[in-house]
Amino acid sequence: MKKSIFYFAFLVTISIVGCNDEANDHKVNAKDNEPQTEADSLKKAVDDDHIIGMSKMGRLTRAEQTTRRLLDSIEKLPVKARQVAAPFKNKLDSLQKELSYAEMTMEKWMRELKRDSVIDNMNMEERIKYLSSEKLKVSKVKENILKGIQKADSVLNNKF
Repeated sequence: MKKSIFYFAFLVTISIVGCNDEANDHKVNAKDNEPQTEADSLKKAVDDDHIIGMSKMGRLTRAEQTTRRLLDSIEKLPVKARQVAAPFKNKLDSLQKELSYAEMTMEKWMRELKRDSVIDNMNMEERIKYLSSEKLKVSKVKENILKGIQKADSVLNNKF
């Protein structure tokens, strides 16, 4: 029993020491991750916009599902109620297209993005040109997602 307690205490001590060393190493290495070249800065900007866009995809998908559900519900209404809901249905149709487009642009951009190994094998001029182009593309993708979510918040929170 005493050996078990000693062994457990030893493992806990080793774990704590190991975690502290990793944390300190991470602080030191954080400066190593700072962009060193124009290409590094562009790559970081591309990654940052991609992360922002991807972090909103769940919200975008939920808004798209809610929009579809509302459109389906409107279709099931009696004729007079559908006529009353027609302006809202038009807003939902427009929103559905915008949300679908935003999702499609992110998927398309991700499919077409070259892998890091390909980018790293480019000469510096090619890499900068390529990453500049990708920065413009992913910025537009991010903008589509954020605008779609903003419009969804407006349309879905103010139904009539």
